[in-house]
Amino acid sequence: MEEYQNTKVLVVDDEARIRRLLKMYLEREGFLIEEAEDGNQALEKALENDYAVILLDLMMPGIDGVEVCRQLREKKATPVIMLTAKGEETNRVHGFEAGTDDYIVKPFSPREVILRVKALLRRSSQTSFLKTETTAKNVIVFPHLSIDHDAHRVTADQKEVSLTPKEYELLYFLARTPDKVYDREKLLKEVWQYEFFGDLRTVDTHVKRLREKLNKVSPDAAKMIVTVWGVGYKFEVGNE
Repeated sequence: MEEYQNTKVLVVDDEARIRRLLKMYLEREGFLIEEAEDGNQALEKALENDYAVILLDLMMPGIDGVEVCRQLREKKATPVIMLTAKGEETNRVHGFEAGTDDYIVKPFSPREVILRVKALLRRSSQTSFLKTETTAKNVIVFPHLSIDHDAHRVTADQKEVSLTPKEYELLYFLARTPDKVYDREKLLKEVWQYEFFGDLRTVDTHVKRLREKLNKVSPDAAKMIVTVWGVGYKFEVGNE
């Protein structure tokens, strides 16, 4: 519990019952919980505050969870777990394309939510702020780009790049095996960590966003993520 003491989580759902349930279980683990009951309120809070993770309902009055996530991603890399009802697979795909890091299907077990939140925090670049010590033993260094996996920190031409957890995992996965080509199905399975039968554009969208973020600070770093037409993607060193 002490590990997550004062770690802020935003719970967003238009059903007060679900917000109360999640709040109760998360607070037992030491989390600090704030609530929002619709998309507009959620976006306002998410932009004004720094949360370790956001639990975001997909279908809400006003703007829905996908649009909240899309607008949030223009400004911040806060980890997002989408809460979806059964039968909303198409919308889940849109959620991933908008930058969602994980999703949980309703009805859910509160314990599952706790485990997913903790797993995401462990993987998230945000966790670097929760640690009292930062080690740098697990670092991958390339020309123009370095990845400190212990701190979940990416630096391109000496400038830090702010990535969402999924963007970071995708980059790290590709960078571990330079020149190895992965098709989209393999990337979905390995990076998303479970079988996901959905739109393969999810991978394309994340690659595009990752390249754009790298390109803003280092065009040379962005060029390392190479499209292999008709197959998938690879990480290529020295692609000038």
